[in-house]
Amino acid sequence: MQFDPQGVAPEDLSHAGSVVDKAIEYMIEQGIAPISIASALLGGALGMLSRSMDDRAVAGVLRSALSSVEAGELAEMRRAAGEPPHAANL
Repeated sequence: MQFDPQGVAPEDLSHAGSVVDKAIEYMIEQGIAPISIASALLGGALGMLSRSMDDRAVAGVLRSALSSVEAGELAEMRRAAGEPPHAANL
C-alpha cells in the first residue's frame, strides 16, 4: 500500500472499500442491526488507525470526519441515494 503524505488516497482504497461493502451486505443479510454493524466497523477502524498512527493523527482523522458530518456531507449522500432525512438524535 502506497500512502501519499500529501493526502492522496492509497491505491488500494477502492479494493478495501469493496471488501467492507461486501462485509456490510453479509451482516445485513444475517440480520445484524445497523447500529451494531456501524459500531463494530468504527471500533475496527479505530483499532487499525491506532496501530498505524499516533493518537494525535487519529484525532485529526476523527476531526475531519466530524467536519464532514457538520458540513452536511452525509445528508447530501442520503439525498443523492433518495433516502429520507433522519431526525436529530442529539
